[in-house]
Amino acid sequence: MTNPLLQDWTTPFQIAPFDRISDDDFAPALTTALAEHRAEIDAIAGSDDAPDFANTIEALEAAGHALHQVLGAFFAVAGADSNPEREALQRDFSPKLAAHFAEISGNKALFARVAAVWEARAEADLTAEQERVLMLTHRNFVRAGAALEGDEENRMKEIKSRLAVLGTEFTQNLLADERDWFMPLADADLEGLPDFVIRAARAAGEEKEAGGPVVTLSRSLIVPFLQFSPRRDLREIAFNAWTARGANGGETDNRAIAAEILGLREERARLLGYESFATYKLETEMAKTPEAVRDLLMAVWTPARAQAEADAEVLTRMMQEDGVNGPLAPWDWRYYSEKRRVAEHDLDEAALKPYFQLERMIEASFACATRLFGLAFKPLDIPLYHPDCRAWEVTRNGQHVAVFIGDYFARGSKRSGAWCSAMRGQAKFPKVQAPVVINVCNFAKGDPALLSYDDARTLFHEFGHALHQMLSDVTYESISGTSVARDFVELPSQLYEHWLDVPQVLGEFATHADTGAPMPQELLDKVLAAATYDMGFQTVEYVASALVDLDFHEGAAPSDPMARQRDVLEALGMPAAITMRHATPHFAHVFAGDGYSSGYYSYMWSEVMDADAFQAFEEAGGAFDPDRAAALEEHILSKGGSQDAAELYTAFRGRLPGVEALLKGRGLAPV
Repeated sequence: MTNPLLQDWTTPFQIAPFDRISDDDFAPALTTALAEHRAEIDAIAGSDDAPDFANTIEALEAAGHALHQVLGAFFAVAGADSNPEREALQRDFSPKLAAHFAEISGNKALFARVAAVWEARAEADLTAEQERVLMLTHRNFVRAGAALEGDEENRMKEIKSRLAVLGTEFTQNLLADERDWFMPLADADLEGLPDFVIRAARAAGEEKEAGGPVVTLSRSLIVPFLQFSPRRDLREIAFNAWTARGANGGETDNRAIAAEILGLREERARLLGYESFATYKLETEMAKTPEAVRDLLMAVWTPARAQAEADAEVLTRMMQEDGVNGPLAPWDWRYYSEKRRVAEHDLDEAALKPYFQLERMIEASFACATRLFGLAFKPLDIPLYHPDCRAWEVTRNGQHVAVFIGDYFARGSKRSGAWCSAMRGQAKFPKVQAPVVINVCNFAKGDPALLSYDDARTLFHEFGHALHQMLSDVTYESISGTSVARDFVELPSQLYEHWLDVPQVLGEFATHADTGAPMPQELLDKVLAAATYDMGFQTVEYVASALVDLDFHEGAAPSDPMARQRDVLEALGMPAAITMRHATPHFAHVFAGDGYSSGYYSYMWSEVMDADAFQAFEEAGGAFDPDRAAALEEHILSKGGSQDAAELYTAFRGRLPGVEALLKGRGLAPV
């Protein structure tokens, strides 16, 4: 029987036929696809024709169709629906893929052809997009070590292969810790918890077959437990387990892995002639230099820390009034902060949450896209990789635009967090292909499923990434969608979060789960008034993580990352009752792969732009101003990486932004 992963898919919109794919299909399909891609590369490198854009650069763009198809299906399930077989496959695939792509980047004959096209670019009569693809292709070869020779070339291959293995181990260790830990709750332990937390705990207990409610390390369950449980002893146990992920000793401990990764990254950068990995990594980003990143982060850190320290004093007094002596602890902050929010803003999340139904928030995210960009969403009944998944056809003016897949619920087989990926990117070469985009979240199940306000923001955030993929309109897949600078990629996602806060959106879609009544105006006003509540805490935990990431990669790699983390936080004056959002042993953004390494700052760099960009809507006709929406699509969402990020933003806004709008948006600007 022919392997379904290697067939031309005749499914609706050429979606992977998940109902016909078994785990046994992946390994043989990868072997065949790698061989096919290798033959395509050899044909390009060994061509007797003089190198030009078509027979070299476009040929590289067209190569690897089978490989992309296999990997698109595999990585969709590897992160969102893991099992022991898939984890073993991922451990096997990582070094093979690293070696394969290192072989391509180290192919001297191929690089010689790319370099020849690059040198002759002035006479090649290329379009602006082709010039961009050529520049990026040449630069990627150079930065991958194509110009290295001898021992240095061999060492670079070893480093890449080892990093791939370590990144997979880091991810799987983290998943194992998250999957295996849970805390059973007796009936008495449920006292003080809102109904939605109790329902989520019971659902988690059913999944774990624990015979009763449990707290797991899923953010959608543990955060509300920390917010609402009056049991300080249980909060401490849960918080310590949450923050100890990847640092529990034994086979799943990530601390030695993190140290080795940092050392290999530094060595990789120095082989390429850079003084540090941060210098190497940031060269291609908007920020350009570690100094620019540090300047931004410290401009935000100083007012955020001052606000957090002031808030800590208030929360400490509240705790002492409860008869708890001693300092405010990290497992106390969310509990007393929630009580303070109720007291100061008369805003109780337990009363608020029924208005944020998952179904209605999905509708809201779609409705905003309809008003802004004319998109329509029609449910699809197609086989997907898990029963929780749902799919929609996205159209505009009756024309197919994309397939959007939503995978919203937490489960033991899914890694934590939320993300957007494309099983297939948009392109017009070598043939027209529409994107297939997936949003993966970790919301607690319920009947109905209810979101926190932060959960709803996450849903809008990931859908902003999806729009960036779906509205892409370029020729070459290598620069389509989110194939942009890391500190620019979060702009569309963070910008889209703003539409959740638009009063008319909440007024229409924030309806009560039991009564169907819209959110009362009084409650809506409280939600918007409290939008920057506890922003000192949120900013400090994020910026601390970003500064630790930068420090790890800016100088010599630390042999003991935990000691370096401690030193950085002490130098910053980290408030004692706040921890990093992502401590080193579970900092998957940085250690699961190179994506956000030396780049966790990028969320804040993008936030500088998203605050300024939404201000452009407000300065025009409001949140749904058609001219601003058209400009956003024309200059940013449709362009992918076809132009420099700063040029794209300037084309949309007329200038680059300053940090002022960000501080104002976070409520941290001086009064």
